[in-house]
Amino acid sequence: MRKVSTELSQAPEHRSERPRWRHVRPLLADLAVVLAGAWLVWQAGVVGQRLLDRGVNLFLDFPPLFASWAPHTGPGTIPAILLALTVVLGGPAVAARLRWAPLLVVTYLTTLAWTVAMTLIDGWRHGVLDKLAGNKNYLAEIDRVDSVPVMLSNFTDNILLGPGSWAVHVAGHPPGALLVYVWMDRIGLGGVVAGAALCVLVGATVGVGIGATLRALGEEHVARKVLPFTVLMPGVVWVGVSTDGLFAGVLASGVALLACGTTRRGILGDLAALAGGLLLGLTLYLSYGLVLAGLLPLAVLALTRRLRPSLAAVLGVLTVAGLFTAAGFRWWEGYELLTVRYYQGIASDRPYSYFVWANLACLVLATGPAVLAGLRRLAAAPRSLAIGARLLTSATVLAVAIADLSGMSKAEVERIWLPFSLWLVLPCALLPQRQVKWWLAAQALLALLINHLLRTRW
Repeated sequence: MRKVSTELSQAPEHRSERPRWRHVRPLLADLAVVLAGAWLVWQAGVVGQRLLDRGVNLFLDFPPLFASWAPHTGPGTIPAILLALTVVLGGPAVAARLRWAPLLVVTYLTTLAWTVAMTLIDGWRHGVLDKLAGNKNYLAEIDRVDSVPVMLSNFTDNILLGPGSWAVHVAGHPPGALLVYVWMDRIGLGGVVAGAALCVLVGATVGVGIGATLRALGEEHVARKVLPFTVLMPGVVWVGVSTDGLFAGVLASGVALLACGTTRRGILGDLAALAGGLLLGLTLYLSYGLVLAGLLPLAVLALTRRLRPSLAAVLGVLTVAGLFTAAGFRWWEGYELLTVRYYQGIASDRPYSYFVWANLACLVLATGPAVLAGLRRLAAAPRSLAIGARLLTSATVLAVAIADLSGMSKAEVERIWLPFSLWLVLPCALLPQRQVKWWLAAQALLALLINHLLRTRW
């Protein structure tokens, strides 16, 4: 009897250890993946510095990032820390309980405030004024555009390096981005401050677009889990102030409208799909690389499989493409010339063999440890994530892989890949609820460290 009673008293202890270990083992695997990501970043830094020491010109001061080592604080430091603490401590509860429409408003305003605060860590001049100014950026070319039709018809004539060629950023993109700033200038909103405000205001909509897309696909539960992570993505460091943040916002809104349109019956659904198609068509003329972003709307169409709104969306894309083509700019010709111009500049010196893997280190820094942990959990159990989020994540990973292997993305991808990388937040929905605050804290800490220790440039 004594032996039996002893065994019975010990049995509950053994039973309680199994569930505890069942929770600990996945966490250890998550941490192992995060450490592997940190090792990749460290290796990219070490190898990059060795290449610089050997005289290989990477055109980077702090490889693999386009930044320089400059520990500093600024007016945005305290607000950024307070906002991060607020989201870490209260974000998950608010996302779980607040009604949907107010939740999207709160998400946008919090993202906007966090982006502005992070930008002002670098101060008003470097954080805002200098980012879009200079002779390499779009604003430097506004005065050259006396006539929009003439500019569009002659745009490709000035892509290749030579007398009268476009500034680097203008030559490296279709004319849509330049047109945005030209139109702003024509209505009296020209200048660096207005341009920076546009980038931040639109870039802050990415989380709303991701959330709206998931809800339209019937996965609101996933959206509520990932919305706090969309706010604290380290990539926000490069959203403010960067035209790539603007691109990311336009893309996310286009995908969201497409998802809403293809899941809603009637004329309103068709109009939403048409609006989504127009925005997605515009993305093709904002950046050549966003042709890869077409994998996201294709994923939405594969999930919804409704003919009429899909045709409305295609009509929207073709309308934008037709207008640009009729005005004299042919996308395929511009891209062909870009591939030549790309290797007329610093890309010819930047070694593919280094950046093809160092780019991934930049991606790790732009997405953060929570995304690595989420992707690991998704790889371990693909069906644990809802099918819409799973397919959108797969589309994003494929887009990044193609961009990386193409050789047209050598460095600066922490900024250039923002339209893709911000969608990698979706697997964060798989992180256990009791760990969410710690993962959010890790995201915020990484973003704060990057912004306080480095001077980012573009």
